[in-house]
Amino acid sequence: MTDIFIFGLCGKMGNMLKDVCAKSGDYRVTGGFDLKKDPEIPTFGDVDAVNVPFDVIIDFSRPETLPRIRGLAVRTARPVVLATTGYDGERLAQIRELAKSVPVFLSGNMSLGISVLLSLVSRAAKALSDKFDVEIIEAHHNQKSDAPSGTAKMIADSVAESLDYTPEFVYGRNGANAKRKPAEIGVHSVRGGSVVGEHTVMFCGPDEVLTISHSAASRSVFALGALKAADFIKSKPPGLYTMKDLTER
Repeated sequence: MTDIFIFGLCGKMGNMLKDVCAKSGDYRVTGGFDLKKDPEIPTFGDVDAVNVPFDVIIDFSRPETLPRIRGLAVRTARPVVLATTGYDGERLAQIRELAKSVPVFLSGNMSLGISVLLSLVSRAAKALSDKFDVEIIEAHHNQKSDAPSGTAKMIADSVAESLDYTPEFVYGRNGANAKRKPAEIGVHSVRGGSVVGEHTVMFCGPDEVLTISHSAASRSVFALGALKAADFIKSKPPGLYTMKDLTER
């Protein structure tokens, strides 16, 4: 049995994670951080007041919560799974610093399918190189606050790392002079309805197009991936881990 402490306990992903844990029988949510109160699980609005046992922290909240997560992780010497997107450069530096003290698993998308997509995209970019234009399209529900998605950024980075030149990221296009430059990677965001998450990568060459895509039908895929990440890092030494570490063992 693995005991889980959830940041964002009463949010959409927090609720999904609680449901998945309850159904699995292998995980137990012993507490969480949220401004709302869960009727059955100890809920804290102050991390200094946390007094429940847990093995791993899983965060599905917001980037602004990072200082509280860091404080609790360091105080309890417990590993952290960061499943939140939208971190800026300063917060990423704080995450790297935290990873010197405790194991930290960081991913903009906890889906195992996305991890495979990243591998396929990297292979395609190496094979097609500068002969194909690359465009990334992501779609999410109308309440998602950050754009482009953390997953789109992961995909763009995976493509860029596989090229033998340094591309320019272009986020959306408009105007009368929007002709595409050869070294661009286009990243485009769609927001609407209740779309859970869709990501498409297009490699557009002379007379042919290679499309690699992933669609999440339910948030449960992210909860399941976060729990796999929790199992992966709970016995690891301090360090920064990603989905690549989990899927390419």
